[in-house]
Amino acid sequence: MNSVQTVVSQTSPPKKSFLYDPKVRGVFYQVVLVAAVIFLFYVAATNAIENLQRAKIASGFGFLNNTAGFDVSQALIPFSAAGSTYGDAFIVGLLNTLIVSAIGIFFTTILGFVIGIARLSKNWVVAKVAMVYVEVLRNIPLLVQLLFWYIAVLGSLPQPRNSLEMGAGFYLNARGLFMARPIYASNMWILVAALLIGLVGTFLYRRWAKQQQEQTGRQYPVGKVTLGLVLGLPLLTWVVLALAGVNPISFELPRKGTFNLTGGMQILPEFVALLLGLVTYTAAFIAEVVRAGILAVSKGQTEAAGSLGLKPGQTLRLVVIPQAMRVIVPPLTSQYLNLTKNSSLAVAIGYPDLVQVFMGTVLNQTGQAIEVVVITMGVYLTISLITSFIMNIYNRRVAIVER
Repeated sequence: MNSVQTVVSQTSPPKKSFLYDPKVRGVFYQVVLVAAVIFLFYVAATNAIENLQRAKIASGFGFLNNTAGFDVSQALIPFSAAGSTYGDAFIVGLLNTLIVSAIGIFFTTILGFVIGIARLSKNWVVAKVAMVYVEVLRNIPLLVQLLFWYIAVLGSLPQPRNSLEMGAGFYLNARGLFMARPIYASNMWILVAALLIGLVGTFLYRRWAKQQQEQTGRQYPVGKVTLGLVLGLPLLTWVVLALAGVNPISFELPRKGTFNLTGGMQILPEFVALLLGLVTYTAAFIAEVVRAGILAVSKGQTEAAGSLGLKPGQTLRLVVIPQAMRVIVPPLTSQYLNLTKNSSLAVAIGYPDLVQVFMGTVLNQTGQAIEVVVITMGVYLTISLITSFIMNIYNRRVAIVER
């Protein structure tokens, strides 16, 4: 019996030392790293506080309640030099950044998909024009393109007295684009309710149509019904209210005077230049993403769609693009984030975005560098995380589900 125990003890592997356990070492290194990061932040914060006290510079976020004392050329909320605070200036800059980013993402997606599909066109001229667009615009720095749009294109427009009339109440001159300004009546809520009903109806119909297609294979006109509910229902409601003499929306048209335009709504040339630069530049990168996604779809899918009698347009819309989206969405998210962050270059052409208003004017007037920079960094971080979260939800919906 003793000999058997001796043999077993000799053949069993030796016990590993506690220090050589991979799990223990992994936890130890993570704890050390977290402690080092906390220590560095503590040292940096301590030094910053001591330097501010030595320089007799106030710290904290109380400055946001102080009167701003400056005007902003574009504000989506009421803002005045005498009655608004630095906190209001922050909101103005944030809203201006969000609106140019949202509109830019919308238009750059459309343009990017069009250029990306055009690059794969069988028409030689269309494919080469799309290729030149991509190769030229994505290899020129965005800042140079912004200055081109602002100085060379919009800066060469005539003065207001010689404004270019574009019809339907649109005027274009060196001060921007002048257009009709909507004036909302008290019964505007009826149009909003019609729009909400259309959106809910669209969601329910698309869900029902998808279930019917999975069960029976029959396709329903989802696009036409969506267009009718989202646009047709509010438009029909508007027409009915207008015929009844209770028009919920009226428009103030700009009027051309001797030296200037009065009335209407003005879109600043800085906004137009920034939007054009961001859209055309980012669309060049999105086009390559779209082209790569389409090429990732097997040719067998296209051949199978053709054998079923689908036209090229239907094949692209119903077969190729849905499968390509699983490849397109991840890099597309990065381009959306780049567009939002690149909007900070607006300071070069004077557009009052978050960086120009808050990190520029507010920082110079208050001297609260740390607080202003921390708030600005937090805003861009939050916007990026929210955008990534939304795109990740969509990415999970278009991903291939393994059964």
